[in-house]
Amino acid sequence: MKPDSNQLPAILLTEPAAPVPAIIAARGHHAGRRFVEFFTANIRNPNTRKAYYRATSGFFDWCEQARLGLLDIEPVHVAAWVESLGRDFSPPSVKQALAAVRMLFDWLVVGQVLAVNPAAAVRGPKHVVKVGKTPVLAAPEARQLLESINTASVVGFRDRALIGLLVFTFARIGAALGMTVDDVYWQRRRLWVRLHEKGGKQHSMPCHHNLETYLQDYIEAAGLARDREGPLFRTSYRRTGLLTDRAMTQSDAWRMLQRRARAAGIPTSVCNHTFRATGITAYLDNGGSLENAQAMAAHESPRTTKLYDRTDDQITLDEVEKIGI
Repeated sequence: MKPDSNQLPAILLTEPAAPVPAIIAARGHHAGRRFVEFFTANIRNPNTRKAYYRATSGFFDWCEQARLGLLDIEPVHVAAWVESLGRDFSPPSVKQALAAVRMLFDWLVVGQVLAVNPAAAVRGPKHVVKVGKTPVLAAPEARQLLESINTASVVGFRDRALIGLLVFTFARIGAALGMTVDDVYWQRRRLWVRLHEKGGKQHSMPCHHNLETYLQDYIEAAGLARDREGPLFRTSYRRTGLLTDRAMTQSDAWRMLQRRARAAGIPTSVCNHTFRATGITAYLDNGGSLENAQAMAAHESPRTTKLYDRTDDQITLDEVEKIGI
């Protein structure tokens, strides 16, 4: 059976229904098929796919309310939509939505559905970021958190190993949760981890001696050594302290981090990215180079790595305390 061009495959969007917008469908089968191909053949990251689908669907809903057909859309309409988004969303969200619409129109132009891209000349809101917003723990707080975890059960070993992995390898939470037991291996008499990063990139890192201990203790306590192809970080059966065969999700990790931070008496608000930023800041604060931090974090640009660097926070605090009133 041929796939219906008016329905995006639910498996790709992980949404119960993802129809082709009426404005696109009105241009015929080729336009609808081209719309589907933009999300299925052109975008591989599932999170990007979902975000771009929501953005483009929102734009076409706006166009329908304005009674515009696909060929009626001009730069002034796209600019008006961007202006309307700015009333309810932050500049980064607006810029992402505009990027989604612009990329889709480019795809439709290449597919000869449209002659020109009406979003090409539209400028998004200005947004300059020099310091990231991710909350960061000081080194003593990170140690306090790790040392506070009770390892009387395998869940404690798991949580300590996951937090340690995020801190000592600068891993993205998605890469950490995507690991299998086989991604922890010995090489040159050191334990290494293999991370599957964004864009299908494979990134290997030697383990800090603390992380080496955390991972070995967890794998031994969980009895995972023989299940090399199974997920490394697994969910637990409610409060039984026993692990399932299913990998933890990012939501599972977020809830765990909130629970562990509260139990440790950490006042700083934490999230899944906190420990990546914490590790990078601690590394740079100890004299590490930005270039090496970039390589360890698998960042494309040192500017991205710099967003995670909060070493200047202490300098600022020291200067503020000089105000002798």
